[in-house]
Amino acid sequence: MRLKDKVIIVTGSTTGIGKAIAKRCVEERAKVVLHGLEEELGLEVLEEVGTENGVFWNEDITTDTCAENLVKLALKTFGKLDAVVNNAAWVIASDIHTTDKEFFQKVMDINAISPFLLIQKALPELIKSKGCVLNIGSINAWSGEPNLLAYSVSKGALMTLTGNLGDSLMREYGVRVNQINPGWVLTERERERKKLHGLSDTWYEGLPKIFAPSGRILWPEEIAAACIFWLSDESGPVSGQVMTLEQHPMTGRNLPKDSSTIH
Repeated sequence: MRLKDKVIIVTGSTTGIGKAIAKRCVEERAKVVLHGLEEELGLEVLEEVGTENGVFWNEDITTDTCAENLVKLALKTFGKLDAVVNNAAWVIASDIHTTDKEFFQKVMDINAISPFLLIQKALPELIKSKGCVLNIGSINAWSGEPNLLAYSVSKGALMTLTGNLGDSLMREYGVRVNQINPGWVLTERERERKKLHGLSDTWYEGLPKIFAPSGRILWPEEIAAACIFWLSDESGPVSGQVMTLEQHPMTGRNLPKDSSTIH
């Protein structure tokens, strides 16, 4: 019961990593504010965690009201707020040729600006509870794949936000801000995305060692397990840190002799 009696907002928690985080938080005896665009999926997750342990809010994270509504709902339902998990994100392909200003702004709004605004709105309550923020980034924050230009830049911005606020909010208020950068994770969306790219229904089985030394990619539940450390009191005063969760180093991988076979 590492999160006993804590109240946690988890954005983008109707599927994938966010859903796994919310469910694991409840297993650790926290109360959760679920959030997402898919009302039907959100209500399914709410049923899984139980209405005594959670509440669901259906709103676009980029609206002017979403951040305030999430904080108000936490207070109205559970009386306090201990943590925010900024997980909602738009994973979308683009490169130098397909990224225009409007598209770039939308990606930044969802993946970097909205997390900032939620932290800003939640801060008064997090100060009261000496709470914390956990941002869910991506290994693409370090530079990113060529076809994930806007997404990678937005996650780089989120990582800088984590470092900046992780220092200032800890010093001024005792509020910790940290980040997890997951690698390749087998979410529902990732399964479908690769199928749309023309891969088989079982594309994730028997992956080449260069991509998956273990023979598989990460599961959402494995990311969620790591989140509990950062959301619990076990992480102590640690703030402004980024944890990369991948099964190989970001640099120095042993590439095959014929690297042209890698796509």
